[in-house]
Amino acid sequence: MTDIALTAAQVALIDPLKADIKSYIAYEALTRGDAVYIKTDGTVAKADANGSGTLQFRGIALESVGAGAAVDVLHEGLIAGFTVSGMNADAIAYLSNTAGKLATAAGSTSVACGRVLCMTDQPTATKVLRIFTQWEADWA
Repeated sequence: MTDIALTAAQVALIDPLKADIKSYIAYEALTRGDAVYIKTDGTVAKADANGSGTLQFRGIALESVGAGAAVDVLHEGLIAGFTVSGMNADAIAYLSNTAGKLATAAGSTSVACGRVLCMTDQPTATKVLRIFTQWEADWA
């Protein structure tokens, strides 16, 4: 399992009108691009595939915020900023054992978080991630 590199400054929605985004309160400091889960108190915190209670991926933080601040979370949609150019098209991105990160293979617990898609910018066909919720991940 290798963590997928991320450039937080480049994290951006590809098609905002087709994205499912909700606002939450951050339980802890979050960096733009962090994988998050929803805690029992309704706040969001960094998700990871080997932490008790933290392995329920619910989306990607769309901004960097401190604890207690409002943060928008992408539940479903296309996102840029992750270095997936070396991954195959349609490959699954998984929740990493590293808190807040995605990986190229399953961590201690297999939690699918997205798939690599190719854009139509020929001839390069830029690769991006399509993030999806755990409910859809059960079908991945």
